[in-house]
Amino acid sequence: MDRIDLFRIFCRVVDCASFTRAADQLGLPRSSVSLAVRDLEARLGTRLLHRTTRKIAPTQDGLLFYERSLTVIAQVEDAEGLFRQDDQALTGRVHVDMPGRIGRLIVAPALPEFLDLHPGVDIILGVSDRAANLIEDALDCVLRVGPLVDSSLVARPVGQIGFINVASPVYLARHGVPQTPADLDGYHMVLFASPTTGRVEPFEWLEGGKLRSRRVRGRVTVNSAEAAIAACVAGLGLLQIPAYDVRAELAAGTLTEVLPAYPAEPMPAHLLFPRRRDRPRRVLAFADWLEGLLSKSLW
Repeated sequence: MDRIDLFRIFCRVVDCASFTRAADQLGLPRSSVSLAVRDLEARLGTRLLHRTTRKIAPTQDGLLFYERSLTVIAQVEDAEGLFRQDDQALTGRVHVDMPGRIGRLIVAPALPEFLDLHPGVDIILGVSDRAANLIEDALDCVLRVGPLVDSSLVARPVGQIGFINVASPVYLARHGVPQTPADLDGYHMVLFASPTTGRVEPFEWLEGGKLRSRRVRGRVTVNSAEAAIAACVAGLGLLQIPAYDVRAELAAGTLTEVLPAYPAEPMPAHLLFPRRRDRPRRVLAFADWLEGLLSKSLW
């Protein structure tokens, strides 16, 4: 096993805090991973990991070597393509995770464009509404929407997602068209409950640069965008939702915009990366492409 492979194995063990999980992600026997780390420690003449039955963590020397190793690995990967600077020379996999509807509606249909530009790059696309763990899941980057809470990651702002208020023509024909948020007392909303906290979201809008909210009533509460859209199309009430989510329904006429002067506050979107100095060119190329795609499709 050459030295750079030892570096890669050690970094993956630190990322996963587990020999077993690192071995699974690398497709190697656990014994080989453990032996590689011991070999590296012998070469360096220092202990790199604290090992207990419950946890594996880097020593002070191990943390310093981890940071240097990340830089060396990225430099080696770039050096391998030094004389193939055209975009088509990029090779390897990019493992990314993002919210389900953005992945299904926006990114997956556009992926042929990226893969045609970079025939040597494969994409592992995870789409879910859970907060994927960037390190434990061995991801190159994740797209997250909303306020950031993990300061240990490198964040790249990629824009803001705008909201829209909609209702079905059938519902509006029956109840009339609201003109201001004060009118909502006479209407039902399709209520959205957070799948993680269960909190029912109020109706929010920006007015004079200030965020305002109003409690609304509704007979149907859902915890997914698909269910919310279906309920709104069925005439069960008004709905406040990211605009990209209902583009097809607006075009088909099954939903129409209401209260256009009272949009909710846009939500920030970021690409998050593991904390390291350098990132492979294939990851940066995908990030640049994704930011361009989202700027055309979401904001």
